[in-house]
Amino acid sequence: MGQEIERTRFSEDDFQCFAGKLADETAALRSFEKSGGFPDSRYVAGFELEAWLLDHSGLPNPVNEAYLRALNDPLVVPELSRFNVELNAPPLEVGAGLLAAMEESLLATLDRCQRVAHGMDTVLAMIGILPTIRNEDLCLANMSVMKRFDVLNAQVLRQRDGAPIRIDIEGEDHLRLSRPDVMLEAATTSFQLHLQVPFDQAGRYYNASLICCAPLLAVAVNSPLLFGQRLWRETRVPLFEQSVELGGFAGLAEPTLRRVTFGRGYVASSLLELFDENLEHYPVLLPMPLVEPPSRYPHLRLHNGAIWRWVRPLIGFDTAGQAHVRLEQRVLPSGPTVLDMVANAALNFGLVHALARRPRAAEADLPFAVARANFYAAARHGLQAELTWLDGNRYPARDFVLQIGMPLAQHGLREFGLPEAEIERYLGVLEARVRSGQTGADWQLRRLDRLGGDVHRMMDDYLDNQRAGAPVHEWSL
Repeated sequence: MGQEIERTRFSEDDFQCFAGKLADETAALRSFEKSGGFPDSRYVAGFELEAWLLDHSGLPNPVNEAYLRALNDPLVVPELSRFNVELNAPPLEVGAGLLAAMEESLLATLDRCQRVAHGMDTVLAMIGILPTIRNEDLCLANMSVMKRFDVLNAQVLRQRDGAPIRIDIEGEDHLRLSRPDVMLEAATTSFQLHLQVPFDQAGRYYNASLICCAPLLAVAVNSPLLFGQRLWRETRVPLFEQSVELGGFAGLAEPTLRRVTFGRGYVASSLLELFDENLEHYPVLLPMPLVEPPSRYPHLRLHNGAIWRWVRPLIGFDTAGQAHVRLEQRVLPSGPTVLDMVANAALNFGLVHALARRPRAAEADLPFAVARANFYAAARHGLQAELTWLDGNRYPARDFVLQIGMPLAQHGLREFGLPEAEIERYLGVLEARVRSGQTGADWQLRRLDRLGGDVHRMMDDYLDNQRAGAPVHEWSL
């Protein structure tokens, strides 16, 4: 979905033409697989960070077009709303220094971004859902000026036969509302991790990534508030799922046409099963005829970009044109600090690698329905969730991470070649957060209580702490 499209109106012939090319490219990808077309056996990591542009009262500032012109950095691009941007980084081969390089890269990019923002009387903020966002901020007038966003909105509503999008999220409070557009998606910002893996092992890594979603999210929750309502510890999860819903009730039951999804099951043998599923089960949203060569699967990749699995498979190409597969882990929220996010990345990369390399497939010991239930429990309750593990036992999330998750992640990072000092630095931050019980979400709720519900003062304090850079478990209340 990062690529721009050239048209905004489409005929039924356009949809049929796109569907035909999608079918051809899906079949060609299968042939490419069988011919050994994915020879790259390296592990390569990357990330994308979605951030907010705020004015000095802590409200969204819809200036991303002027901001991006002033910044003039091809690695920083627009998001759905005019008050969001996405920061990208060059990929890094996995090995010693990976996490330190991620932290250094992100700090350097953020420093440039903040300097330009300050010159425009604006602040860049990293948080899963902005607590000060108002319903009126999420209007079409604040949609970024890119054709793909306009078409996405129109096609979602078209496939709903014009029915409004309904939001129903129950936590401590209960939020119900309906919207005539997809702009609520703009209220959800994330820290997305990419891991390129050897193709012949990609199915195992995908399944391991699904299993890891729950403990990863439990330690990282940072989105407990929306429109003044206390909802899930990671309200971003149900909000994103419901904001582009095409069919069925937008609750926890999995409708056939859900575009934001934990998935329908594990991969049995090949990651390409997911592209077959894209073809068979997901209607085309963006029927743009593309001129890129079929060997680069342009229609397949565009279609895949409009299906937001929480763990999404991606087909990419390196600078020499060689194809690879990578996994995009999408469950993590933006923030609270750079150090917190890199600590989350350490848990993800280490835990996924350890599980994927396990002699007995992890998915053989944890039914998909249980992995899925774990994920939603973590989104609802954060570190207060209970998770079922491969041994069939249930653990409080805090105990699981400390007793099982951390040792596995340490093992996985060692297998990736990271030195002990680097592992200790980042997983040490994570361990301290879990022992303290203070995630970003918990800090927001507790600080809000101390301030008598003053969400603007709470957000000011959040930004002060974010700028200082100390990890969230050290933030005072």
